[in-house]
Amino acid sequence: MRSSEKWGVDVDTAVNLALKELKLERDEVEIEVLEESSNGFLGIGSKLAKVRVTAKETAADNKKKEKATFDDIDAILASLPENATASLDDDVREDFAKFEQEEREDARARAKEKKKEINKNRKASKKQTVKTPVIEDILLEEVKGLDSVEEHPVKDFLAEIADKMGIDLAFDVKAGDGLVYVEITGKDTGTIIGKRGATLDAVQCLAGYVVNKDTNKYVRVILDAENYRRKREKTLVNLANRLAQKVDRSKKSVTLEPMNPYERKVIHTTLQNHPRVKTRSEGKDPYRKVIIEHK
Repeated sequence: MRSSEKWGVDVDTAVNLALKELKLERDEVEIEVLEESSNGFLGIGSKLAKVRVTAKETAADNKKKEKATFDDIDAILASLPENATASLDDDVREDFAKFEQEEREDARARAKEKKKEINKNRKASKKQTVKTPVIEDILLEEVKGLDSVEEHPVKDFLAEIADKMGIDLAFDVKAGDGLVYVEITGKDTGTIIGKRGATLDAVQCLAGYVVNKDTNKYVRVILDAENYRRKREKTLVNLANRLAQKVDRSKKSVTLEPMNPYERKVIHTTLQNHPRVKTRSEGKDPYRKVIIEHK
């Protein structure tokens, strides 16, 4: 028989997803609610609704578990209470701001020392060609000192999400002081990454809420799948250098698209020693942007 089982933030959402797949109207199907939805507490522990929608004209009963598609996951994540608003809690926003301020201060101190060294050896004019700076793998530097852990709340949370969505993933968790890094593997990593990493960023945000809900010290959570973050890092480094050359030629500032704190850090680090351009961040998360401008 023609039927479809779907998850949704509520029954109506799940039914609409199933109707879309079957290309039928409500009066042409029979709807069976398999699981009711629940909002949980502050969005943590929320449960999705699950329905089975069957075309009326078929009689055979051929049950088959449906794997969540990218569109299903995208719709589910967009409907979760955590993503219902673009604003973050004040304490979370303060932690992000504090983290970025500390990173900027460290970057300024390193840039100051580097500038002294450059001034001693630089003999060319200000119009000399700027070489593309070579920076270390930022993400690798951050996680290389972490310890692997077998059990962790973020691992349980991610495993539950994977199970609910019907996707096959495994999670290797490393943790240290103020940082948790999760490497995701499995045949459905493309699904969890999503378009330009949008799904991975959304799940990472939720994982951050889970890890920080019962602690006074803010802990950063980084999720990576199939080395997406490192590949993205190289892309951002190349982008930063190209835009720096453009700003140097035109003397006009360039504003990048909104980025998460880690991606903004890559831009700042790449250009921190550039002799003729500087960077700054503007706006509030999740719409905070990096601006590259001429010195």
